[in-house]
Amino acid sequence: MGNQVSAKRHPHDDAPDTTEAFRRLAALPAGGARDALREEIVEAWLPMADRLAGRFRNRGENLEDLRQVAALGLVKAVDRYDPELGNAFESYAVPTVTGEIKRHFRDHMWTVHVPRRVQDLRNRVRFAQQELSGTVSGHGPTVAEIAAHARMSEEDVRAGLEALESFSALSLDAELRGSDDGYSLSDALGSADPALDVVIDREAVKPRLRALPERERTILYMRFFGDMTQSSIAEQLGISQMHVSRLISRCCARLRNQVLRDAA
Repeated sequence: MGNQVSAKRHPHDDAPDTTEAFRRLAALPAGGARDALREEIVEAWLPMADRLAGRFRNRGENLEDLRQVAALGLVKAVDRYDPELGNAFESYAVPTVTGEIKRHFRDHMWTVHVPRRVQDLRNRVRFAQQELSGTVSGHGPTVAEIAAHARMSEEDVRAGLEALESFSALSLDAELRGSDDGYSLSDALGSADPALDVVIDREAVKPRLRALPERERTILYMRFFGDMTQSSIAEQLGISQMHVSRLISRCCARLRNQVLRDAA
């Protein structure tokens, strides 16, 4: 068949000879014939895309999803490749597919957004650790050793090491290391202190309290800070308990409205 991709193989089993197919693809106008040939080329190179996806297995992403991402990168490579430049398709497709997979990890796999620079530091530190693991005996490589090997500053190495632990988040129900009683991460987290709201309320009402008439300010102090009953206040000031009750209610309502108005 005239449009079949040649079965001739390069030294790599997943590198079919599609040179002539790409020339025909570049010459064909948009339409069904071009789409069919494009699909044949993509299918011929899918084994290579799968192999590249396999290099990223066991990094927290499902292999089938990685294959889909690699296939997307392959389609982009087929669409953008220009045979007139004289470069082999494989030399263009491999970095394109690999870049698509790395972009997937960068944009979709981090639980918490991490700047690109820190992600790059993480990768350099990880590679340095892997290379040093066979040469450093008795202990893992130190920050200074990683910095010297990767030609990084120790500060950058520490940032990369922190990022190594930031790729995915722990569940709040995860049991903490060394805990034998089911003590989880959520048990170690703090909670909002209700006393903070009291502090805010007190600071907000202070200037309004100072602006009250002296008698009303005295009544509120005796009631809420001296813990006196309304009848005791009335007896001490020589007024009725009913009058004390009305003054307290009126003062509290006025203070509340003033503070809310200030906040708004």
